[in-house]
Amino acid sequence: MCVLQLVSHRTKVSMYHALTYATILEMQAMMTFDSQDIQNAGNTMKEAQAICQKFRKKSTVADSFTNLVHRHNLNRLTEEEIHAEICYAECLLQRAALTFLQDENMISFVKGSIKIRNSYRIYRELHSLIHSSNYVKGENHVHFEGGVKLGVGAFNLTLSMLPIRIVRLLEFVGFSGNKASILIYLCNEHGLQQIEEGASMCSFRSVLCTMLLLCYHTFLTFVLGIGKGNVEEAEKLLKPYLTRYPKGAIFLFFAGRIEAIRGNIDGAISRFEECCGAQQHWKQFHHMCYWELMWCFTYKRQWMMAYFYADLLSKENTWSKVNKRILPHRWAVPGLKLKIAGKSLPTEKFAIRKSRRYSSSDPVPLPVPVLEMMYIWNGYAVIGKCPDLTEGILDALVDAEAALEKHPATDMSVDDECVIKLLKGICLKYLGKISEAEDHFTYIHFK
Repeated sequence: MCVLQLVSHRTKVSMYHALTYATILEMQAMMTFDSQDIQNAGNTMKEAQAICQKFRKKSTVADSFTNLVHRHNLNRLTEEEIHAEICYAECLLQRAALTFLQDENMISFVKGSIKIRNSYRIYRELHSLIHSSNYVKGENHVHFEGGVKLGVGAFNLTLSMLPIRIVRLLEFVGFSGNKASILIYLCNEHGLQQIEEGASMCSFRSVLCTMLLLCYHTFLTFVLGIGKGNVEEAEKLLKPYLTRYPKGAIFLFFAGRIEAIRGNIDGAISRFEECCGAQQHWKQFHHMCYWELMWCFTYKRQWMMAYFYADLLSKENTWSKVNKRILPHRWAVPGLKLKIAGKSLPTEKFAIRKSRRYSSSDPVPLPVPVLEMMYIWNGYAVIGKCPDLTEGILDALVDAEAALEKHPATDMSVDDECVIKLLKGICLKYLGKISEAEDHFTYIHFK
């Protein structure tokens, strides 16, 4: 019996059952990007929020007026009511995420932002409650505190990953100019601390804290280029779960990510293939493995296998078809572009811009489209740990450079030459040939 069936019978009477059921549907919607799945998840999460509302403290007209002036006195809440608050905040946050996925217009964006603001306000007040002298721990306080740590940590960690120019807009809380950098650092440290504490607790949300940390250390920091992450910490967090659930698909996936980041590509391939075989209920989860396998075989220059998984994704999945069609002969078109919160994905913009060369009346092929896209996804940091793989990619770049020199010059020749020089320089840097790498980067600078 799947988890959905286990919790479905109490979704109308239990806030935790309703929240769990809606959260699973939201995870499915996030993986499929299907509009109907997103709508169903949104409706279910709205129903879960209504269930949570039933358990929240009822406010009188006088209370409502008082709250306009003073912060709601959470010290007077019963244990059930504070659990309702944390579940309500979680519903708000997840509904906001679905709103951003579902609609692209400004009204929906504003509605989602209001949900996030209200959710953050509740988390902040509950965090203050835990640290107040009036806080009395109830029988299930560990689950409540775990939820607060997850929410506060996730908010701070998200803020720490925003570009400085956006954080500088937070002048209304007293941060501006160079202080924005300090804010980012403090949010990152506080966010990680809260989530790590949540992961170490034996609470309902411990596994969610653990998965968020695993995602941060093995994916977000790596792909976004905001840090090196902490592979050792990720492995430490993953080990007890992988021991307890050796066939757990999500844990096998993160195990594959750890192997890939370490440069053990064969080990990563083995883990991702094992992950695909671990379960068949969520076919969309296989697509995450297909994406990783596509890049693993790209690192090994096994182009047909890489193409095989890219083609599978293009046919089966509704994720970014733009990025998947950067492989030879499957070119992006503007009509495939996705938007989240009304904004196009940067990697899609990049791929679409590159694909325009193939839609012109006189198409000019890209010299190394796959290797260039590999740079966008920080793949050279992976092969940089494997001299043999780096040498292989460097050989491919040398061949591409020689082929480019033989072709008649075009308006794109300088751009193409500089792209190859850049990628060669990166490979040389990872091979320890610093002087040669600098020569390539200097050539680009003065070109």
